[in-house]
Amino acid sequence: MDSTIISKSNKRYVYPLMIVGVMFFAIGFALGINSYLIPLLKQSLNISSGESYMVLAATFSAFLVFGYPASLVIGKIGYKKTMALSFLMFAIGFYLFIPSAKNESLILFLVASFISGMGNTFLQASVNPYITILGPIESAAKRMSFMGIANKLAWPIAPLFLALVIGKSVNDVQLMDINLPFYIIIVVFIFLGVLALLAPLPEVKAKGEEEDSADDCPYAANKTSIWQFPHLLLGVLALFIYVGVETVSLGTLIDYAETLNLPNPELYAWIAPIGLVIGYISGIILIPKYITQALALKIFSYIAILGSLMVVFTPATISIYFIVFMALGCSLMWPAIWPLAMTDLGKFTKAGSSLMVIAIVGGALIPLIYGFMKDSFGAQNAYWITVPCFLYILYYALQGHKIRTS
Repeated sequence: MDSTIISKSNKRYVYPLMIVGVMFFAIGFALGINSYLIPLLKQSLNISSGESYMVLAATFSAFLVFGYPASLVIGKIGYKKTMALSFLMFAIGFYLFIPSAKNESLILFLVASFISGMGNTFLQASVNPYITILGPIESAAKRMSFMGIANKLAWPIAPLFLALVIGKSVNDVQLMDINLPFYIIIVVFIFLGVLALLAPLPEVKAKGEEEDSADDCPYAANKTSIWQFPHLLLGVLALFIYVGVETVSLGTLIDYAETLNLPNPELYAWIAPIGLVIGYISGIILIPKYITQALALKIFSYIAILGSLMVVFTPATISIYFIVFMALGCSLMWPAIWPLAMTDLGKFTKAGSSLMVIAIVGGALIPLIYGFMKDSFGAQNAYWITVPCFLYILYYALQGHKIRTS
C-alpha cells in the first residue's frame, strides 16, 4: 500500500517536473547567448576583454536589483504567473539586442542584457525554490540535478543555434547578422510564457511556511528575522561564489579558444557542459541513497579545486580541456548548496529564497574580474580567480552548513 502511495505521488510530480525542466533549459539558453556575444562584441566594437565581459555583468547584476522584488511578486501572484511574467521580460530584452546591433552601441547591449537578466531573475526566483520544495528536502539535490542537465545543455546550444542560423563562424560574424536568430528566440520565449501560464503547475509551500503551521519547523518557529539563520547566510555567500566560478567555466570557453587561436572556437563551448552533465547524472544516481547532499558538495569541491589547478598549470594548448574538471566540480554545488541553505527556514522560506536569488549576482562580479585579469595577466592565469572561490565552498561543505543558532 505504501509503495502505491509513493508511486502515485511520484507520478503526480512528473508533469510539473517536465515543465519546470523546460524553464531551466530556457534559463541556460538565455545565459549561453552571452558566451557568443562576448567575443563578437570584442571584435566588432574593438573593446577590451574586461569591457566585453560587462554583458555578463549586466545580465547578472539584475539579480541584485530584482532578487527581493521577485520574491514579493511570487508572494502576490504565485510561482506560475511569475514564471509567465519572466518570459515577457526575456522577450523585451532579446528584442533590444536588435537595435543594439544596428547602432553598434555597447551601452544598448548592456541595457538589453540587463533586461534579459531581469527576466532570468524572476524565472530563477520562481523555479529554484519551487523545485526545492516540490518533494522531500533530502532529495532536492536529485531533482535539481535533473534540472541542471536541462539548464547546462542549453548553454552550448545557444551559441551553436546562433552560429547555425547565421551560417558563419563567430570570427566572421557582423553585428547585424544576429537579427534573424533573435527574432526566432523572441517567438519561442513568448510561446514558453504562454505555456507557463496555462500549465497545470500546483502551487507549493515549504514545511512550516504557513503562519499557522510553525510547529512543522521548530528551528524557525521562534526566529524573528532571516538574519538569524547563519547556515543560510553562509550559503548565500557560497552560492554567490559558485555562480561566479561556474559562469567563468561556461562563459569563457569560446573566448579562451579564440585567444588560443583554435579553429571554430564556438565548438569548444561543449567542454564545460560535458563535465556538468556527468556530475548531474552522478547526483541523480547517488543522492540521497548513497551519499548526502553535504558529502556530495565536499567531494565535488575537491574535484573543482583540482580542476582549477590543472587549468592554470598545464600547457596552454591543452589547458582548455581541463575546464571539464572545473565544471564537473561545479555540477553538484548548486543542487547541494541550495537545499543545505534552505533547510529549516519554515515561514522564512520565501525571504531565504530571495537572498539566494540575489546571490546569483556573483555571475556579474567574478567573470568581470576574470576579464580584467585576462587583460593584465593573460587568459590562462586569469583562471586563478577560481581557486580561492572553490576553497570557500569546500569550507561551507565541511562546516558552514552545520552552523545553527539556538
